[in-house]
Amino acid sequence: MADQCCAGKSGKTALNDPRWRRVLWIALIINALMFGVEIVAGVAADSRALQADALDFLGDSANYAISLGVAGMALAWRARAALLKALTMLVFGLWVFGSAIWGFFSGSAPHAETMGLIGALALAANVAVALMLYRYRTGDANMRSVWICSRNDAIGNVAVMAAALGVFGTGQGWPDLVVAAIMAGLAIWGSLDVFRQARGELTGVPEAA
Repeated sequence: MADQCCAGKSGKTALNDPRWRRVLWIALIINALMFGVEIVAGVAADSRALQADALDFLGDSANYAISLGVAGMALAWRARAALLKALTMLVFGLWVFGSAIWGFFSGSAPHAETMGLIGALALAANVAVALMLYRYRTGDANMRSVWICSRNDAIGNVAVMAAALGVFGTGQGWPDLVVAAIMAGLAIWGSLDVFRQARGELTGVPEAA
């Protein structure tokens, strides 16, 4: 079903919705705090997956701030903000993918216990945010971009925990690098999804999902 069609049926927009703003503020604070936790842990554990997830938290914090800034604006401006966020998701995905490739040639085995512990904490944070944002998943492109980011983050955290088990079981770093590559793929796919719907909103032509 077309994303635009879903938006039309839900009737939800970010215009003057105090609950939407409140959820975004909570999500922004959670993501900013988790960025600090994960970047320190990722460097300490030498985990590229954790470092990638930390940068994702940072990017999401910026995305939530952008969404708050345009929440009361017209649909065209919210769609343009969604295009900007799609671009940041794409850049993040490409960077992580490149980092994973580099790690295959130069990386060492990360600290599995730290990966698992921090991955579980990050999963709890992202699931909480995703649950708060679930009701807005079929809104305009700006709302949908926020939901997609949170959904991808939760999936990525499960993958990080799986990577921790893989590193622990094999004593090698390749599970960490594989997960980093998967997270990159999620970011790239999500950016294309948001870009497609935002373009439809700007042109007034529904786009297929």
